[in-house]
Amino acid sequence: MSKLNKFKRFTVTSALPYANGPLHIGHLAGAYLPADIFVRYLRLKHKDVVYICGSDEHGAAITIKAKKENTTPQAIIDKYHNQIKTSFEEFGISFDIYHRTSSPIHHDLSQEFFLNLYEKDEFVEKFSEQYFDEDYQQFLADRYIIGTCPNCSNPNAYGDQCENCGTSLNPTDLINPISTLSGKTPVLKLTKHWFLPLDKYQPWLEKWIDTKEGDWKVNVFGQCKSWLKSGLQPRSMTRDLDWGIDVPLEEAKGKKLYVWMDAPIGYISATKQWAIDNGKDWKLYWKKQENEADESCLLHFIGKDNIVFHCIIFPSILHAHGEYILPQNVPANEFLNLEGDKLSTSRNHAVWLHEYLEEFPGKQDELRYVLTSILPETSDSEFTWKDYQARVNNELVAILGNYVNRVMILMHKFYDGKIESETGKIVLTDKHINAELSRFYDEIEVNLEAYRFRQALQSVMDIARLGNRYLTENEPWKTIKTNPEQAKETLQNSLILIGHLAACLQPFLPATVKKVLDMLNLPFSAIAFDREMAFESGHQLNAPALLFEKVEDEVIAAQIQKLADKKAATAPPVPAIVPAKENISYESFATMDIRTGTIVAAEKVAKTKKLLKLSIDTGIDTRTIVSGIAEYFEPEAIIGQKVSVLVNLEPREIKGILSQGMILMAENADGKLSFVMPADEMHNGSVVR
Repeated sequence: MSKLNKFKRFTVTSALPYANGPLHIGHLAGAYLPADIFVRYLRLKHKDVVYICGSDEHGAAITIKAKKENTTPQAIIDKYHNQIKTSFEEFGISFDIYHRTSSPIHHDLSQEFFLNLYEKDEFVEKFSEQYFDEDYQQFLADRYIIGTCPNCSNPNAYGDQCENCGTSLNPTDLINPISTLSGKTPVLKLTKHWFLPLDKYQPWLEKWIDTKEGDWKVNVFGQCKSWLKSGLQPRSMTRDLDWGIDVPLEEAKGKKLYVWMDAPIGYISATKQWAIDNGKDWKLYWKKQENEADESCLLHFIGKDNIVFHCIIFPSILHAHGEYILPQNVPANEFLNLEGDKLSTSRNHAVWLHEYLEEFPGKQDELRYVLTSILPETSDSEFTWKDYQARVNNELVAILGNYVNRVMILMHKFYDGKIESETGKIVLTDKHINAELSRFYDEIEVNLEAYRFRQALQSVMDIARLGNRYLTENEPWKTIKTNPEQAKETLQNSLILIGHLAACLQPFLPATVKKVLDMLNLPFSAIAFDREMAFESGHQLNAPALLFEKVEDEVIAAQIQKLADKKAATAPPVPAIVPAKENISYESFATMDIRTGTIVAAEKVAKTKKLLKLSIDTGIDTRTIVSGIAEYFEPEAIIGQKVSVLVNLEPREIKGILSQGMILMAENADGKLSFVMPADEMHNGSVVR
C-alpha cells in the first residue's frame, strides 16, 4: 500500500530560480525534473496536489547584474523571468503556477510574516558596524565589498566568502576592503538590523530533525546534523539595500528584507495567487488544521546548496510564526558536473536549457530521459554528450522506440490497425507477463515514493525490455501463418503492455506518452497508475510513427566543440610571474619561525568546498591548521606529507576551528599548488632559514 495514502493533499515546491541568468541542466537535475516527475506521479494517482515555483527577484546579485549591464534591476528580472518561464514550459515542467517575488501579493505576505515575528518579540535587534560608501551614501551589501582574504591572501575575496579558499567571511574580516561602487575604501558606520535567533530554536530544531532520520536522504540529514553540531547563531533578516521588500517598520526606512527571509515565503504567496485564480482555499495547502490528519504534505525539491535554508532557516520562520505546517521531506539532490568539470555560469561551462531547446527541437524527452538516468540523488554525477548519445541510441531508440514501433507496424500489417475480439474487451492474458508487470509497478511505486527516480525509470524501461523479449519469443510474424489466434493474442497482449508503458512513462517522458497515446488512439484520461488497461473490441489504432531518432556523431561532436570553444573564450589569460614584493629587513624576516613538519591527519571542513582541517606534527607540538587546498588534494592522499609551516603566525578562528599557523605552498601560473618541503629527509621541527 502506498505510504502517500495517509495524506489528503500535497504542496510541492521547487527552489525559486534566481532571475539574473538562464537555466542550465544542473538546475534541472537538482530541483525541477525530480519534482516534476514526482508531481506527475501524484496526479496519475489522482492525488490533490499543487506544484509551486516562481522567480526569486530580490537581493544584491540582481543590482550587481543591472550595474554591469547598465540597466535597471526591474529590466533584469523581467528579462530572465520571461526566459526562465518559457524554458520551463517548453521543457514540460508542469507547475500549477510560476509566480514572481516582485508581485504585490508576495511583498504583502512577506511583510506580514516579518510583523508577525516582530510583534511576538522573536527578533533580536542588534547594532553593528557595517561598511558604508561615502561617495554613494549607502551601506554595502557583502557582495559590494572586495578585499584581501585573511586566510589565503586572495586579493579579490568577497565580503561573504573567499571563492579561492572557500573561507566564510564577514566584510570586516577583509584586509584592505574596497567598495565595488566607488572603488574607494569604505568607512564603518553603525546600523541596526533584526536577527532571527536560530540559537534559540536549536533545541527544537534538533528534536524535529531527529524525527526525520531514515526518512530524509542521508546527505540531507547529515548536512543538517553537521550545521546543528557546529552551533547555530542568530542570522540577520534585514539588509541595507535599495532593491527588495521594505522592512515594514518606521525605524527601518531604507532597509529591505534579507532575500532568504522573503524567497521561501514566495512558495506561499504563489499558492495564494494560484488559489485566487482557481477558486481554491490556499490555507488548506499551507496552514495547520484542527485535525492533523487533514494537513497537507509539504515537500521541497532543491539542490544541496539550499539545504540549510529549507531545513534550518525556513522551518524556524514557520515554527516561530506558529500557524504553518513544516516540510515532511526535503529531497535535495547533489551537483551535476559537465564533461569532467564543474558546471560554471561565470565560465559559461554549461548546457543552457534555452539553447538546447533551440538546437534540439522536439527532443525535450531525450534530455529528460538522460538527466533522470544520471540524477545526482545522493552524490555528484556527470553529464557527457557521448553518454547522451549512447542512452538515446541504445535505450530510447533501440529498446523503447523499437518495441512500440514493432507492435504498431505488425498490427497495421496483419489487422489494418483494428483490435477485435469475440469477448468484447481485450485484456492482458499472459500470466507471466501479468506477474512481471505487477512486480515492475511495485518497484516503480516504491522507488518514486523514496525519491529514487533513477531506479524507477530503470523499472519502466524493463517493461519495454520485457515486451521486446515477449515479441521475439512468440514470433507473431511467423505464427500468423501457422497459428493465427496465437499471433493475434501475442500482438494484443503487446498492445496492452504498451498502454501500461504509457502510464508508467508519463511522469518521466510526457511528450513521448502523448505520441504513444495518439498512435493508440486513446485520450490521456485512459491511463492512470492503477494497473488497469484494456481495449474495446473494434478499437481502431492510428498510424505508427517513430518515437525517437538516432543521434548522429556529428551532432555530438558539434556540442563538444561548442563547449571547448566557450571554455577557450572564457579562460583567463595565463598570469605573468607575480612581481617581487618590496624589500624587507633581515630583522623582519628573522621574526618568521618556519619549521618542517608532517601532516598526520586531514579532513574536509563541513559546509566548505575548499578548506581542509590538518593536524601537523611540527616537531615542537601537534597543531591544527586550516588550509584552503581541498580542491587540489584529497585528505587521505596527503597524510604523511612533509610540509613547511609558519608556526608563529597569530592563531585565527576559521569556520569555528582555531588555526595555528600556515603551511607554505608554491603556485604556478596555472594555479597549480605544490607543497614546499625539504629535498632531503629532515626531522620535524627543523628550522627553515
